[in-house]
Amino acid sequence: MKPLGWWLRHLHELLESSMGRVLDAESLTRRHWQVLNTIALGARTPEEIDSAMAPFVAAEGSMTPKVADLRERGWVAGNGELTDSGREAHARVEERVKAFRASAIDGISDDDYRTTIRTLERCAANLEAA
Repeated sequence: MKPLGWWLRHLHELLESSMGRVLDAESLTRRHWQVLNTIALGARTPEEIDSAMAPFVAAEGSMTPKVADLRERGWVAGNGELTDSGREAHARVEERVKAFRASAIDGISDDDYRTTIRTLERCAANLEAA
């Protein structure tokens, strides 16, 4: 049996590459999607976006270039809100992301999923306490 770290790394790589293929249809990266979704959830300023994204991208720095890319597409207005086309793009991509997430856990019961999440949370708590 392979160790936990091997499976976590393998799953992470598969999630990244598979998500990349899902987002390719819109010429987006995962970070673009996360920024777009963060804005859709209410973040407006670069500081709010960076703060919301910090747990995911600590080593990458500011997401300002991603916001600029989304502005160039006409998806983000000067006030930081999504434009009509930005809301349409978000809804379109969100449906693809939901389908991707559902396919990733296909065949896993709700109980097994919850057990897996609780186990990973416990592993993380153990390591944080060490």
